[in-house]
Amino acid sequence: MTTDLSIKSSALPVWNVADLQPVLETAFGSGGTFRDLVVALSSKGPCLISGAVLREALDACQIRQALDEFLPYPQVVESLDEVYVTRSGDRSEIALHFAQPHALPQSTPFGTVTIHIGQTLTLIVDKRGDVMLKPGDMRVRWLGVSENLRVHLRRIEGPQGTQDVIQVSAGNILSQTTPLSVLTLRAAPIREVIAPVVPAPPPTAVVIKVVHCLPGRVRLRIAGLYRNPTQKERIEQHIVRQPGIRAVSANILTGTVLIQCDPAISVEEVQARVVRILAGVDEPGQAQVQRHWHTLSVAEVAQILDTSPGQGLDPAVARRRLNEAGANVLPEIRRRSMFSMLIAQFSSLPVALLGVSAILSIATGGVADGVVILSVVLINAGIGFFTENWAEKTIAGLSRGAKPVAHVVRAGAEYNLPGEELVPGDVIVLQRGMPVPADARLIETDDLTVDESALTGESVPVAKRADVVLAPDTPLGSRINMVYRGAIVTGGSARAIVVATGAATEVGHIQRMLAETEQPETPLQRQLRMLGSQLALLSLAICGGVFVIGLLRGHSFLVMLKTAVSLAVAAIPEGLPTVATTTLALGLRRLERQNILVRRLVAVETLGAVQDVCLDKTGTITLNQMTLVTVFAGMTRFSHEAATFQAEDDGTTNVSAGELIYLLQLTALCSDVRVEMNNGVPQLRGTPTEIALVRAALDAGIDVIALRQQYPLLRVQLRSTQRNYMVTWHATSGDELMAIKGAPDQVLAMCSYHLCQGIVQPLSDRDRTRIVTENERMAGQALRVLGVAYTYGNDLSDERRDLIWVGLAGIADPPRPGMRELMARFRAAGLHPIMVTGDQSATAYAIARQIGLRRDGHLEGIDAAQLEHVPPDVLRSLAQRIDIFSRVSPAHKLRIVQALQRAGRVVAMTGDGINDGPALRAADIGIAMGQDGSQLAQEVADIVIRDDNLQTIIIAVEQGRAIYDDIKKAVHFILASNTSEIAVTLLAIAIGAGEPLNPIQLLWINLVTDIFPELALSVELPEADVMSRPPRDPRAPMFSRADLQRIGVEGALLTAATLTAYGIGLTRYGVGPRASTLAFATITIAQLLHALSCRSERHSIFVPGACPPNRYLPLAVGGSIGLQVMATILPGLRGILGVTPLGLLDWAIVAGISATPLLINELAKEIMYTQNRREIQQEER
Repeated sequence: MTTDLSIKSSALPVWNVADLQPVLETAFGSGGTFRDLVVALSSKGPCLISGAVLREALDACQIRQALDEFLPYPQVVESLDEVYVTRSGDRSEIALHFAQPHALPQSTPFGTVTIHIGQTLTLIVDKRGDVMLKPGDMRVRWLGVSENLRVHLRRIEGPQGTQDVIQVSAGNILSQTTPLSVLTLRAAPIREVIAPVVPAPPPTAVVIKVVHCLPGRVRLRIAGLYRNPTQKERIEQHIVRQPGIRAVSANILTGTVLIQCDPAISVEEVQARVVRILAGVDEPGQAQVQRHWHTLSVAEVAQILDTSPGQGLDPAVARRRLNEAGANVLPEIRRRSMFSMLIAQFSSLPVALLGVSAILSIATGGVADGVVILSVVLINAGIGFFTENWAEKTIAGLSRGAKPVAHVVRAGAEYNLPGEELVPGDVIVLQRGMPVPADARLIETDDLTVDESALTGESVPVAKRADVVLAPDTPLGSRINMVYRGAIVTGGSARAIVVATGAATEVGHIQRMLAETEQPETPLQRQLRMLGSQLALLSLAICGGVFVIGLLRGHSFLVMLKTAVSLAVAAIPEGLPTVATTTLALGLRRLERQNILVRRLVAVETLGAVQDVCLDKTGTITLNQMTLVTVFAGMTRFSHEAATFQAEDDGTTNVSAGELIYLLQLTALCSDVRVEMNNGVPQLRGTPTEIALVRAALDAGIDVIALRQQYPLLRVQLRSTQRNYMVTWHATSGDELMAIKGAPDQVLAMCSYHLCQGIVQPLSDRDRTRIVTENERMAGQALRVLGVAYTYGNDLSDERRDLIWVGLAGIADPPRPGMRELMARFRAAGLHPIMVTGDQSATAYAIARQIGLRRDGHLEGIDAAQLEHVPPDVLRSLAQRIDIFSRVSPAHKLRIVQALQRAGRVVAMTGDGINDGPALRAADIGIAMGQDGSQLAQEVADIVIRDDNLQTIIIAVEQGRAIYDDIKKAVHFILASNTSEIAVTLLAIAIGAGEPLNPIQLLWINLVTDIFPELALSVELPEADVMSRPPRDPRAPMFSRADLQRIGVEGALLTAATLTAYGIGLTRYGVGPRASTLAFATITIAQLLHALSCRSERHSIFVPGACPPNRYLPLAVGGSIGLQVMATILPGLRGILGVTPLGLLDWAIVAGISATPLLINELAKEIMYTQNRREIQQEER
């Protein structure tokens, strides 16, 4: 019988609290359980009980915990709608109907168990009182599996007496060596796990043999791994979590596993750990139990991890946990092994075709030809292997970064230690600019904001708080009481308890999934691979046409088959992705020599497409060497020079002026600068702006250390996105002293009084006007201006307006040398430089005029106040013509970058500070400073300028454009050459002129002309006019229609030259080897000379200085021509290739005809260049 929930309520007796209360008292009078309640209800006959009545009755009997024990989640209990009790024969059904279904995940030491409760949960009670769950009403998903799992409600006898349990039988879903076959969840409460109710099977014997071992590298052969993907997954996921294990790679085809570990770990120890894992002794999760930490309070987390939120762990406990949980390092992403790279050289379509050609040659009696073909395969494979191996090693270096440092509390003391030494239970201190070193539950926060875009993809910083407990199903991006490894602290500070490290972190789970993936393709590599595939299909179709035409012309089947296969081998551009990889790797080396560290491979090709360069002013355009130069206090202007202050009104030294001294004292108090004495000399540590203010206070004779001792710091409120000022509270004999410094307009808006001539006076409109005018004057001198105020009290709300104004502090930060020239170079390269700064508009405009941000001096700008009211669509179009964004916060910077990107622009963002982090990450190219830049900026940037020289950006863009040009040149050469080989063979056979090139000659051409000239073109230096051209459109294909037409014309010229030489040979010698030799020598040398023409699309190589020097290309071309000449001289090589010696006249014919395509191409380029130059000159007139 099944309960029909569509039955109207009138069909069943409806119980109220009075009806239900006696049943509850009977069921729980002697200490019953939920199961007893079910049996008691089933004995009373059909009825309908509303959820509200059941909850009220349970509360009245003070036994509601019976229901809570079975369903401990508040959202489930509160959603209980109705309870139906029906009866049929000897059994009853109790149907719990909920308002909505629920998915209840549970983290256990044995993996995550998710209990799915539908809208109806039906319990069936038989005449013996046994209770079963109706199949399908409650489903369980465990370790990614939901099939073959059975759910029962049973009563068992355990160490703690009789217990009702929900028992989940796992069947045989785990491997044979796992001792756990039944998982039992207690009904009270459901979130805990007790021992299995069935005996665990004994560990299975594990057979392991050591294949080979080196320090830090062990390969083991494991019985049962061969063709066992389940075992492979188990080995890779479990062993990598062991301490000191860096990477694990299991191979089910060989039955072996490669383990990379710390060199100090012996092979015996590695072998013992693997045995324990496979025998089920060291199951993953014993070191770090996965839990829903966001559902627990701070006290619960501290209790589970046995730590103190205030004191942290004891160092001895931390050391023990480090041995248990392992180092806080992420699993290494697997790189292609040398063996796999070598095998890949033999698994391409051209190699397969070569194999077919070799078999055909041997089958037709041409053993020598077959050996030659196989030799070509080995030579190609060797060159490809060494090239790819070098490129892989170069690209792999991108992932090597600085090891993070964590600020940790242990035994009550705070100190820094390497981030890899963190363990679960450690208490860490997080401050603005720090990367989060591990997953952690927040203990306390102070205006904490975190950039979690690396995990969630949401680039807007998230506000965090510690005083909340969240539901189990809260998404990761909404867990505001947690911080995760890989996130960046963008504001505020916090303390947190580490709950997971290394591979057990959220980012560790992601990286473990990536462990099986190779280095992702860049867009350019993917574009070239697709182009190669399309051309391969076209080439195969044409080669098929050659085969058919040859048969129709009477050629033998096997001869034409060999010719078609060899032609396909020579024509298919199989090396296009390799060209991109090699050229990008070479580009990385060039950039590194220019003090440019590339952290992501895709940045190399994106550099050449940059259109907008957003320049952060402070520390990027300017030197970030701050000096206080002007103070406006007490309505008097003071200048600061050579460690002295001078009033500008009467020219007398006036360092005793009360307002000036008070302003300097307030800025020394409201500061993060640390002052330490070293041999009587004060050493200052902090930000350049605050150091400038404290140094000025010292120049005025203020004892900053004594001042801070007199007014001890109580608490700090740092600048934030909403508040562009800093506040500190200090202890005094009376009320707390509040010192405020920050944006003059925001500070002045909170003031109603001002300090003048030692007296606090009301702030009149006239006074405000004078202060605003002075602020604009100072900002117009390119000074960074701060307003200073104070009051007494312990509260500072946004509505407060009774602060006391003290004055303005103007700080100079001169531009870096060469900025005006750099802006001119940006414009010449078609780049739009944009200044993005937190300073006020007048300061930004003054700096922009100093550096010549625009050629005509007509600057357009917008500040944050205006930006707030600009709709996204308007900002998208507006951002393209704005030169200055002032008063911007980190959120504004991010919005500006995204607006430019929505307009289709490729954006580079420069920065060195913590506030630049979100925008650096969002930009197409994030550029950080290497010497003075913050760790946050360097972590999220795509490239790092090591010498902090902004001029290096131009070099980076130039190299990015050159790298793209080099790839295009190499591909251009390949396509034109391959086109000529196909066309020569096709046309000759079509007109019945025989075969100008035999299969071995085609393979020789492929070997001699494609490899070395192609690599030489990949190292071309930037052309002289590369930075006089506009940026390329990243959405445009590599080759436009005009480019393809030009490649077609060049291929046609090479074809015509070859057929001309072949025709001369036919005329002089008739069909045979001598005519074929002329064609063979002509096409080979013509293609090699064509590599010289591919050096530039615009400039002729015969114009002195038109192309940059390239010492490799002449060597590659000259050496290859030398090989070609040797092929006609050496008898053995002549016999293999089927060629004959050439006389002087023949060589003259070859030389003249081979050079003709080069001369025609270069002449055409010079004519086009001259014509374009004339048109430009006419337009300029």
